[in-house]
Amino acid sequence: MSNVVRANALHLGALPNHHAGNPVSIVIDDVCFWYGAKQALKNISLDIYANEVTAFLGPSGCGKTTLLRCLNRTNEIIDGARMTGRILLDGADIHDPELEAPMLRRRFGWIAQQPNPFPRSIRSNILYGPKLQRLFAHRDEEDALVERSLRAAGLWDEVKDCLNKRGDDLSIGQQQRLCIARALAIEPEVLLMDEPCSALDPVSTARIENLIDELRERRTIIIVTHNLQQAARISQRTAFFHLGELLEAGDTRDIFLNPQNRRCRDFVTGRYG
Repeated sequence: MSNVVRANALHLGALPNHHAGNPVSIVIDDVCFWYGAKQALKNISLDIYANEVTAFLGPSGCGKTTLLRCLNRTNEIIDGARMTGRILLDGADIHDPELEAPMLRRRFGWIAQQPNPFPRSIRSNILYGPKLQRLFAHRDEEDALVERSLRAAGLWDEVKDCLNKRGDDLSIGQQQRLCIARALAIEPEVLLMDEPCSALDPVSTARIENLIDELRERRTIIIVTHNLQQAARISQRTAFFHLGELLEAGDTRDIFLNPQNRRCRDFVTGRYG
C-alpha cells in the first residue's frame, strides 16, 4: 500500500459515508460543453446527493470548474459558450425558459479559489447580496442576518466587535470564511467551492474543512480540490475527471480504496497528477 493510499485510508474513517437514503439534489444528464470550437466537457452524467459533500478530482484543465459553472449558469455569459444535455435541480430543469437566470443563481453559493472580500466593511460584505436582492426591509433583520451568517461560517466570535473593519484587512483564512458567510447570507441550497483552501495554511484549512462538514447538514456541497487527503477527509462521494470526461464516480471510500478505472487508480495512488 502506497503512502498516499495509506494516508487516505486513515482519513476515510473520519466521516460518514454516502447514505443511499439521501435524495438526489442535482441530476447532470449527458452534458457536453464547448468554449467556441473547443469541447471542455464530454457526455457527463452524474447524480449529486443532498446533505453530502461531492468532491471533483482530476488534473488541471479536465473540466471540473467548467462543470461547476454549468450548474449555476455563469458559463452562459461567455461569448461562444454552448452546452447540450440537461441539468435538473430538485427535479426542475435549470434551463427552463420560465426560470430567470438570476433567480436560479440565488440558489447557489460560490466560493472561489482565492478569497475575494469586497474592499468594504465586514458588515457590508455580508449584506451586499441580500440588499441587492431586497431580502429584508428593517435594520433589525439586517443585524440578525449578519450575525447568523457569520456564526454559520465560524467567524462571529472573532469579528463581532469590529464589524466596521474592512473585510480585506482580515487574515487570509478569515477572509475565506467571510466569503463563505457572504455566500450563506442569501441562503443558498447548494454551495459550489472551487479549491477553497488552496491559498490557506494548514490551520485555516482545517477550520474550513470542519465548517464544510457542519454546513452539509443543511446543504448540498460540491468541492473542486487537487488535495487528495482533503477529498478523503471531507467528501462522501467523489467524481474523477480526465480530459473533459467523467471516468469514475461513487462513494469516496470506493474511489480511493478500490477504483475501477486505471487512470483514476493511478491518480489517487499518486502515480500522476
